Amino acid sequence: MRKLWTSSNAFRGASSLNPNPNSGHAPSGSSPTKESGAASGQSSNGKAWNLEEVVTTKEPPKKKIYIPGNHMKTFKGVTFWLISDCCGLTCAVFTYLLLLYGMFMVNGVMLSPFSSNTLYDVVNFFVFNFLTFMAYAAHIKAMCSDPGVLEVGTATEENIASLNLQPGESAYKCVKCDSLKPARTHHCSVCRRCVRKMDHHCPWINNCVGESNQKYFVLFTFYVAALSLHGGCLCLFTFYQCVIADWGENHHRSSHPRVSVTRESSSTCPSGFSPAVTTVLLAMCAVEAILFFLFTLIMFCTQTSNIMDDSTGIEQLKREDITWEKRSGMRSLRLVFGDPISYRWFSPFHPSNYKYRPNPANFKYSPLYNV
Repeated sequence: MRKLWTSSNAFRGASSLNPNPNSGHAPSGSSPTKESGAASGQSSNGKAWNLEEVVTTKEPPKKKIYIPGNHMKTFKGVTFWLISDCCGLTCAVFTYLLLLYGMFMVNGVMLSPFSSNTLYDVVNFFVFNFLTFMAYAAHIKAMCSDPGVLEVGTATEENIASLNLQPGESAYKCVKCDSLKPARTHHCSVCRRCVRKMDHHCPWINNCVGESNQKYFVLFTFYVAALSLHGGCLCLFTFYQCVIADWGENHHRSSHPRVSVTRESSSTCPSGFSPAVTTVLLAMCAVEAILFFLFTLIMFCTQTSNIMDDSTGIEQLKREDITWEKRSGMRSLRLVFGDPISYRWFSPFHPSNYKYRPNPANFKYSPLYNV
């Protein structure tokens, strides 16, 4: 972030020039010209040199042009936001594959349509698949929604004049985006855009978490934590059914033929795979459920705490001074999830209450910076 303009109509941070042309010193960063006269001399090794030739043959280094990111895509008339980042796309696909593996384990290994306990299987089937569907929907909305980027190239003289800066007030612009920056806006190096109320850039959703998509990200962490907890409990119960109750009892009966004859054998394991394969699949599913549950639960609690505290992760990391009017915890929750409190809070198909309206007051910074 760089200070652009103050009420004294002077750019801050610009290199100072010598106001006295007769002082004999050239301005900082300038180079001699032909009008100053060509100087010549002899170096220590006896080789003659000409100052004019040295100056004219030296070229300034070329400055790399920064191109802001334009991630709006259109497919069959549908416009959506998608960042073409290899790491982010890989993490998003990997997330989808892990969720698919969880669905395979619950629907194909842990629950059996031929089980005698039909109510148990039906209830768990609908609960787990509903949570998975909501997690998919929240992830897609978080990944394909504009996080709240600023328009590029708004730092024009007309826009600066319209701010009507008073003594002691100043405005900022992003040098890379050439945009006026309101309070709590940060530039993302991956998105190559300035994002309003940016929290962080998350590779798992291949997008920034900002003002416009924070609700979807919080819901994604909530639903993944819920389905991980549910799937983990099913995994433990299935492990008990198959490994301990069923196969353990069959092994005991095979060791005692008289018992196996007098008692009727009945299998309680819903898995159609062999004991060894089922055990490996359940172990992998348990590890996935534990890791996903802990990670998403921590993210959900952190995001909820930041929302109620009216702060962001990057503001806490940089320890930025509070220059804005903080909202109460309930007011911040209603702005993110919707107002009033209803089922829409848990729906990724309903947007938040954030409606960005450009206001000149949002771009003014003062009394902290006196001129």
